[in-house]
This record gives sequence, C-alpha cells and structure tokens, in this order.
Amino acid sequence: MSTEQWRGKRVTVAGLGVSGIPAAKALHGLGAVVTVVSDGDDERSRAQAAELTAWARERGGADPTVRLGDGATLPEGTELVVTAPGWQPDKPLFSAAAEAGVEIWGDVELAWRLRDSRPGRTPAPWLAVTGTNGKTTTVRMLASILRAAGLRTAAVGNIGVSLLDAVLGDEEYDVLAVELSSYQLHWSPSLRAHSAAVLNLAPDHLDWHGSMAAYAADKGRVYEGNTVACVYNASDPATEELVREAEVEEGCRAIGFTLGTPGPSQLGVVEGILVDRAFVANRRQQAQELAEVADVSPPAPHNIANALAAAALARAYGVPPAAVRDGLRAFRPDPHRIEKVADVADVAYVDDSKATNTHAAEASLAAYDPIVWIAGGLAKGASFDELVRTSAERLRAAVLIGADRALIREALARHAPEVPVVDLDRTDTGAMSAAVREAARLARPGDTVLLAPACASMDMFVNYNKRGEAFAEAVGALAAERA
Repeated sequence: MSTEQWRGKRVTVAGLGVSGIPAAKALHGLGAVVTVVSDGDDERSRAQAAELTAWARERGGADPTVRLGDGATLPEGTELVVTAPGWQPDKPLFSAAAEAGVEIWGDVELAWRLRDSRPGRTPAPWLAVTGTNGKTTTVRMLASILRAAGLRTAAVGNIGVSLLDAVLGDEEYDVLAVELSSYQLHWSPSLRAHSAAVLNLAPDHLDWHGSMAAYAADKGRVYEGNTVACVYNASDPATEELVREAEVEEGCRAIGFTLGTPGPSQLGVVEGILVDRAFVANRRQQAQELAEVADVSPPAPHNIANALAAAALARAYGVPPAAVRDGLRAFRPDPHRIEKVADVADVAYVDDSKATNTHAAEASLAAYDPIVWIAGGLAKGASFDELVRTSAERLRAAVLIGADRALIREALARHAPEVPVVDLDRTDTGAMSAAVREAARLARPGDTVLLAPACASMDMFVNYNKRGEAFAEAVGALAAERA
C-alpha cells in the first residue's frame, strides 16, 4: 500500500505493549487516525499510553486516542483493525469488526503490507520460522549464518524485535530472519515468505486456538505462497503434511531435515557432520559438508535439529557452506535455554527454564542421562503421561514445585514408580532454593540436575527468565557453600 492510502484512514489498534505500540506509531507516522484500545487500565497501561501520546506530540499531528479498560467495543468509523497477536479471535471487538465488514490484521500483516512503502528501497525477503519449540534459537542461528555470509540481516518478529521497526526503520537489510508465532500467523493472511520452516508440532496454546487442528492450520500459514523452499521436520510427519497442503509458488521445493542420514532433498547428520543433500548439483549422489556437530552449541539433539533447519533456510537463500559453519560457531544461545550453570561436586546443573511445555521438556530431557529433574509450574491444560513415559529411564529422581506439580507427580507414579519424588508444597519464589538443595541431595557424581519445568512460570515468577535466574542463584549459593 502506498503511504497516501493511509492518510486519514481510521485504524483501531487492539492492545498496547511490544506489538501494539510500534503498530500505533507506524500508523500515526503514515497519517492514519489512530485509536488504541486496551483491556488493561493499570499503572503499566497508563504509562504506555502516556509514552505513546508524548511520542506523537513530538512529531506533530493529532494525538492517538487511547481507550484503556475498554477493549470490547469497536470505535465508531473504524476502517481497519490491527491487533496485537495475543488477543484471542473470539474477542467481542473482532466479532463487531467482522459484522461491520472491517478487516483485521496483525502487526506482522501490517509490516508485510508496508515492506515496500519506502521509496527507493527494495524490500528484504523474509526467511520465516515457526513451530511449537525452538523458534527463537533457530532464528538467531539463521541470522548468525546470514551475517557470516556478509549479508545485512536482523532476527525479528516474535523474538521481541518489531518487524515494523525493521521494515520502516532507517537501516536497510538484504534479508530478514523472522520468528512467527501461531498467534501472529493467524492474523497474517497475505504473508508470502521467500522460504519458511515449521520445526515441530505439539499441543500448545489450545485454549487460544480452540483445537489442535486449528493450531496446526495457523502454523501451516507460514508455507503459503513460499517461493523457494518449505522446510519441514522429517521426524514430525505433521510438518510435512502442512507442506503438502500449502499453496506455494511454482518451483518451490519441500526440504526435510533429520538427525539421521539424509535422503535426497534433505539435510542431516553423517558421522558427526551436518550435511546437505538438497542444495547440491546431484542430490542423489552428492552431499555437501556444512559443519560439525561440535560446532553447534549446545550439541543437544533438538539443538542440532534447530541448526539443520537454520542451515536449510540459509542454503535456500544461496548461502555458501562455509558461512553455515562460521555462523553456527559464532552463535551462542540465549539465557535459560539448556544453559549450563555450574558443576558442583561433579554434578552438572543445567537451566532450561524456557522449556515451558511438555514438548520442550522432552527434548531437554533427551539430552542428558542420568537426570535429577526439577519440574512444575502452571500446566496450561497439559498432560504429562507421554513426557514421563518417554523419559523415565533417564530419571534418577524428580523434585516438583509449583501450582500444578500434582499432575506431574501422578504421571510419575503411573509410569516411573521407582523414581524418587520430592514434592515441595510451596509456590513462593524461595521454593527454587529448596528444590536445588533437594536435587543436590539426590544427585550422584556424573548426574545432571536439570531445570526443565514443562510448565509456565507465572504461578511463582514473573516469567521464565526470572525462574531461570532463581535457579542460577540457588546453584551459585550451593557452589559457594561447597567450595
């Protein structure tokens, strides 16, 4: 859309925060008449509203209208709704918009529509990543590989960096590494990526989507209209099925990744080497060495899968093999993602507080043996039977914390009755220190004490970062005592 089409257009932005505020700013800068609605009317919401108003006044033009505590009513005269991704589709605001024939976009859709609005600038192609787990790590790996190839790039989207800032900002990019959540994809009907990957699919956010089928369908939107490659997980048939169902550009290829020996049109692992049999001249007889497993940090199985997905997207963009190796070597994971905190008395303490669902926890547990497992928190409606069943042989013991720990305790009783369990009947933040001490008591030299909660953190902590920090502090205190 041209910038002139926005002048005077009455747009309602649903939500403040990391998505709503950039959307409101972008629209105000284009000359739209902006109204922001928010369910919240607390101190944080009022501060965000004041910040937005001050920003607008510095730049001139009409102040955006901000309606706090009223996110249900569609403002009169609205011609477009732009929503923050977390707002559920059954909100009354959206029903009212649908009845009025008003389109609803997400902030990602807005960024996509505005990507060619800067005169004299060629829009950067998007390499998109989604999946239940591993998105942020894979996108950051991809950005590292692209930078190693000498390309101007940024990791943006659900990773916490606004796509609107990347699209409308002063810095120019050759290509963008884009993390997309199922929420964002739900509200992005016209997005068409250069290439995209769905890393895995497991039940998550079903309260938002309503069903696993709806969740998977929203994930699958990332493949729609791809021009070069649809990257899928060969060990997760649901991701390949999404490729089959997608309407893509003529010539777009299906590219698999596997932790085993790759077939033609796949990337995989052969004798500790990451290899490419997709982007080579003779896929049936050739394999291109990309990197060693040891170049991936940490070299846990699911992280190697992340690296292969990132490599596939980079190769789809034409990145040379040496850049894949150099980019993976340069990459360091974000905190609280299988992060080794310390060795204390020959026991490793590993923080994977980011494992907020059973699928992520299963991948984390598969990386170590034997394990003293610290788990629990808010279950979000999850069942833990399959997680415990697949991981039981690796468990030395379990220490349970949080509001829904009983669900994990019951699954352990059913599927791993021989595993000792400590049930800490407390949900205060100090419970983490007690959990680490109990885990240390149960661990033997050579074991790993692993924080992989399989649950959300908000019953005890502000977020998973604070939970991981509490774990690291408790381990540090333990190490100081035993020094």
